Amino acid sequence: MMTDMRHVIAAILVALACGRASAQTAPPSDQNPRPFEILDNSYLVEEAFNQERGVVQNIFGFTRFSGVWAFSFTQEWPVPGETHQLSYTLALAGGDGGTKFGDVLINYRYQALRESASRPAFAPRLSVILPTAQGRVTRSPGVQMNLPFSKQVRDVYFHWNAGFTAQPSAVPDVPDAPTTNETLVSPLLAGSAIWRMRPMFHVMFETVYISEERLQQFGAGRRANLGTVSPGFRTGWNIGEAQIIWGVAAPIAFGGGDTSKALFLYFSYESRIWGHKE
Repeated sequence: MMTDMRHVIAAILVALACGRASAQTAPPSDQNPRPFEILDNSYLVEEAFNQERGVVQNIFGFTRFSGVWAFSFTQEWPVPGETHQLSYTLALAGGDGGTKFGDVLINYRYQALRESASRPAFAPRLSVILPTAQGRVTRSPGVQMNLPFSKQVRDVYFHWNAGFTAQPSAVPDVPDAPTTNETLVSPLLAGSAIWRMRPMFHVMFETVYISEERLQQFGAGRRANLGTVSPGFRTGWNIGEAQIIWGVAAPIAFGGGDTSKALFLYFSYESRIWGHKE
């Protein structure tokens, strides 16, 4: 079970790194007296904010647990402004079997609602999963949908996610394996609270629940249920119209009677590529 748990943790820490960064600020109100200085730089729980016009983000994530490591890179582009955003995610993983590529994700996110004093921000995301991962049990393209909401209450930001990953007509990754008629569906629920202790220092607490459905080597289905709690922090600097953010988290995963502790490192750099701040 430990090997399966490590794979599920990798799926959470890498596949969820699909859109995390923006230098925009939330609108001030009676309930939100001051905009957050760091926004949309969470680790496991997606925030409901797109990149503002002209600002491009580069996001790096690294995790290590139980002799396994995983690395992800995400780049986000406004198209051309805040309403529409495109991004992609690349991943690597290593451990006992050497270094291997992960799946590639192509992501689109729509800013359906902007935050106000009476409503949260809402930015649904749709991702296409390209089956480029090496050495995995299942190989098939898929889609991922996530519905993130975000709301500031004074010095705390709350975020909620609900979504799923689906792989239709999954194929066991063995020679001459037949295509199955089974669609693998893995639902996800997540939430977080981020406390602004100081303007550029935030304490974070994120939780994720995922029920991953996967094929075993010869096509038999199996579901792995995993809960993760992740305390951490983030900090950084504003340099002109650029922003550098780094942070650390300590995810603890529970499932199948096992507990796994990990170290997660985060770094992002965003800057204005074109235009001027509105």
